[in-house]
Amino acid sequence: MRCRLELLRQGVQSLEVGQFMLGFLVRFLFSTLIDADRLNSAEREPPTKQPWQPLIDLLEIHLSGFTAKNRIDEVRADISRSCLEFAARGKGLYQLTVPTGGGKTLASLRFGLHHAAKHQMDRIIYVVPYTSIIDQNARVARSVFTPLEEGGRQVVLEHHSNLTPEQDTNESKLLAENWDAPIIYTTAVQFLETLFAAGTRGVRRLHQLANAVIIFDEIQTMPIRTVHLFNNAINFLVSQCGSTAVFCTATQPLLDRVEQNKGAARLSNNAQMMSDVGGLFRGLHRVNIENRCKDEGWTEDEVAETALEELEASGSVLIIVNKKAQARELYRRIRGRTEHVYHLSTSMCPAHRTAVLDRVKTCLDPMNPSPVICISTQLIEAGVDVDFGTVIRYLAGLDSITQAAGRCNRNGFREAGRVLIVNAANEGLERLPEIRLAQDVTKRLLREFQENSAAFDHDLQSPKAMERFYHYYFFQRAHEMAFPVSGRDVKEMARNDELLNLLSINSGSVEIYKNENNTPPPLFLRQSFMSAAKAFKAIDSPADGVIVPYAEGKQLIVELLCAGYEEKGRLLKEAQRYSVNLFPHEMMRLKEKRRLNEVWEGSGVYYLDERHYSENFGASTDEVAEIKALII
Repeated sequence: MRCRLELLRQGVQSLEVGQFMLGFLVRFLFSTLIDADRLNSAEREPPTKQPWQPLIDLLEIHLSGFTAKNRIDEVRADISRSCLEFAARGKGLYQLTVPTGGGKTLASLRFGLHHAAKHQMDRIIYVVPYTSIIDQNARVARSVFTPLEEGGRQVVLEHHSNLTPEQDTNESKLLAENWDAPIIYTTAVQFLETLFAAGTRGVRRLHQLANAVIIFDEIQTMPIRTVHLFNNAINFLVSQCGSTAVFCTATQPLLDRVEQNKGAARLSNNAQMMSDVGGLFRGLHRVNIENRCKDEGWTEDEVAETALEELEASGSVLIIVNKKAQARELYRRIRGRTEHVYHLSTSMCPAHRTAVLDRVKTCLDPMNPSPVICISTQLIEAGVDVDFGTVIRYLAGLDSITQAAGRCNRNGFREAGRVLIVNAANEGLERLPEIRLAQDVTKRLLREFQENSAAFDHDLQSPKAMERFYHYYFFQRAHEMAFPVSGRDVKEMARNDELLNLLSINSGSVEIYKNENNTPPPLFLRQSFMSAAKAFKAIDSPADGVIVPYAEGKQLIVELLCAGYEEKGRLLKEAQRYSVNLFPHEMMRLKEKRRLNEVWEGSGVYYLDERHYSENFGASTDEVAEIKALII
């Protein structure tokens, strides 16, 4: 009751939101119990806390080594200083709106470390959309804090893939991560599953989100259907658990302006960490976006020819597509027509993508450049530090186009970069309705920009343009934000509902009980916790992690096949960088071919036969020999 009064005192007007908060408190307490039980069973003591000052000293030494070589570097230094000054603020929910290429990775880390030290907080958690960003950012952080890790203490923890089975076993319970490091890099999927998913493996980590600095890198990628659940959970962590949350992006979604009664983000007063966001965008303007869409759409051959022409003009070209099949097809058409052509997609494991990106960056070295074309899915467009002369972006949401533009002329070495928007002919997005809707909204904005560019500050990347995009996009998808579910999602639930309702007032179940018993249920907490957890999926098409035989992954598979119990946790952690997520139909097809096998019986952890992992494209249900024949 005290918790309820406190929530009402802080301005929770909606009964639905208030009941959600109470239910979330129950899950939070359950998390503390589960983790304590796991630690006790494993005869482990909670780790001692890492003092923040040694980390701060190392980061400040690292930052002092940077020198401003141009205007872009000066703006980045200003952003970093602003983050340092803002760290003195009290705990709260803040926004860091910085243009792409503004150096927010280190700037936000600087804020996090100083803020955590000032308020004696326990950890800093980075939540990012793609494993490629984790690889890059964790590598930077680890290079800064190497002296502290040399003694065996883990300062930076990466947790971006779940190779343990969905159903908990005695082994998986003890092998699960509990996020006990000072700095943690994880994915939005892992974070959301910690908040809402079934089982005990994910919820075990929930209590670690208390008294923490939680930085959401590229917050705009948070799934639409989780908006209200996510907002309410963050409001709880900030208002009730003493945490600070930061929404970080160049394309800030309107999470604070969605329906209040279902849960909008409660930003702190003066929540924007940058004093002049509009001026920042003008100061970091480095590219011109050109609308090249045409009625009949672009064929792969036309895109390939344009890419080769742009390569002659600018020396480097990045093509970002909406589908893996498009990336493969363009790679086949361009490969062999210039020396350096690379392909990237989520079919490649993180270690493989990192190796490819390293080769791409070598070609992009401004001191010794080589002509290069990289063809990628959207995994590269948010947070990956690359700098191309030209970017060709298949039509998508304006947020995606803006993020793609951040990979062009990133460091300001050219007078202006070029971003070309093209629309693919016969794209076939029937199974990707979110992209198709985002395309429609972007088309509308492109028309409005052509008619009155002044309303957008004459820049499609401006905050005004992004605000209008999200106003249209969120309005059209407002009905999805409470996480609709149907009776097909959970066997026990023979009706359509919303997870927000199931986790709050649960009106449907209450009404059924009243009709059957002529009285309301005699319970204070009426949430359908189990049904909601079973129905929750962070992504629409859940996939399972599979270890692949790429580079060191081959040896890891061998070691896992004969590993003792004590070694399994360490090996599975290492194997995260050599894993690929496969959809259920892909898993089934490979199992039918006997090309997918468990690393130990009953584990639910699988490894892929090397005949199905290609150096060019990564994991596939086709054999490598068949893929090579298609390329040739």
